[in-house]
Amino acid sequence: MLFNSVVFLFAFLPITYFVFWNLKTKTERYFWLTLTGYVFYGWWDARFCLLMLFSTLVSYFAGLYILKAKNKILKKRAMVLAISVDLALLGFFKYYNFFADNMHWAVDLPALKIILPVGISFYTFHTMSYIIDAYRGTIKPTKNFFEFSCYVSLFSQLVAGPIVRFRQIEEDLEKIDKSDKFSKINEGFSFFLIGLFKKVLIADSIAAIIDPAFLNINTLSSSGTWLIMLGYTYQLYFDFSGYSDMAVGLGYMFGIRIPQNFNSPYKAIDISDFWRRWHISLSTWLRDYLYIPLGGNRISPLRTKINLFITMLLGGLWHGANWTFIIWGALHGIYLIINHLWKEFGNAKLSPFVAKMITFLLVVIAWVFFRSPDMATSFLILNKMFGQMPGAMPAQWQTLACVVALSIIIAHTMPNTFELKHKYGKIKSWAMAALFLISLVRILANNNSPFLYFQF
Repeated sequence: MLFNSVVFLFAFLPITYFVFWNLKTKTERYFWLTLTGYVFYGWWDARFCLLMLFSTLVSYFAGLYILKAKNKILKKRAMVLAISVDLALLGFFKYYNFFADNMHWAVDLPALKIILPVGISFYTFHTMSYIIDAYRGTIKPTKNFFEFSCYVSLFSQLVAGPIVRFRQIEEDLEKIDKSDKFSKINEGFSFFLIGLFKKVLIADSIAAIIDPAFLNINTLSSSGTWLIMLGYTYQLYFDFSGYSDMAVGLGYMFGIRIPQNFNSPYKAIDISDFWRRWHISLSTWLRDYLYIPLGGNRISPLRTKINLFITMLLGGLWHGANWTFIIWGALHGIYLIINHLWKEFGNAKLSPFVAKMITFLLVVIAWVFFRSPDMATSFLILNKMFGQMPGAMPAQWQTLACVVALSIIIAHTMPNTFELKHKYGKIKSWAMAALFLISLVRILANNNSPFLYFQF
């Protein structure tokens, strides 16, 4: 099910909301959010509800075992077993065919018709962080199965994040029977509607023009290629940050504070700053559960750079089983290493404007690999971008240029959703209502455009 669908807006959400606030006890509300999470997830393919349930059960019982185990060795075994199961499921469904295709010279594995379950990368990282935090003693594993299943299957962040850690919403879950229905309702609707506008009015408007253009990339000129890559740069941001805003808004509606996932990333002054602002839940997950355990910056300057590269390489692979994602991750790893070297040995100080422009350009170049279906297409796009190649402009390029110009103003100069005051007078309220009606018309016309990060 999609947030930007009629069935969600006018059936699923109102029913879920009404029933939730008429239930009184913790367990009733946990159960209801679990049930609705499975309905939401099963709307796509009910068969994969069993996969999510299995992963939930493994992590729940591993957490209980860690809670009761009397020594660290037993706790570690439970952690390793649970994480191994999670990684095995993720590895099979997401990476088996990629491995089979690229290792045929060593191992003869048959290709399988595997359907990638939506959101498996996200809920797998949820369960893994829970088990690791339980082992570290950061959290106390819950004994209430429905509290844990509610955390894993919470529909607002189930299929595309943010990657919420149990400890980030544990307090709200523990007080879910005492939460105030009206304390965050204004913020909830405001975040949700702003996210909806980002997705439907900006991201989908860009997608309608650039998706056909990418299919005919051979015909485009250098300027046309630059225009569609800028379009994709803003499409991806407004699509994913729009989803994250909607998730935060939905969380507020049910008394759960979901953390910020984007903090104006295209205002970043260097690549490190970019990753403090972009997909914050993933970048901090990789930092805390991969980079720091590898040694972080505690061993040596050389080891720090190696750890950065490995972390970004695996972060790229997390996004998908394709060499383009691996190269995208490796490229950001190289960016981060150069950024560290610049800070260590560079004497020249760049103005904030120049630093932001250079950072943004590097990000756009990396998005080429992220967007391309294969390496050949990536190099074709880069060749067109950095060569004087004749050709055509994409259809409706004037419209695309206008939307990109609007996107530049919003993404580079205006406050983000978390920086806004979500209080509306009459004029702003009517404006929000008008934008919602326009979005609804677009939803009905475009037949529910999926969010880009559903594929990861």
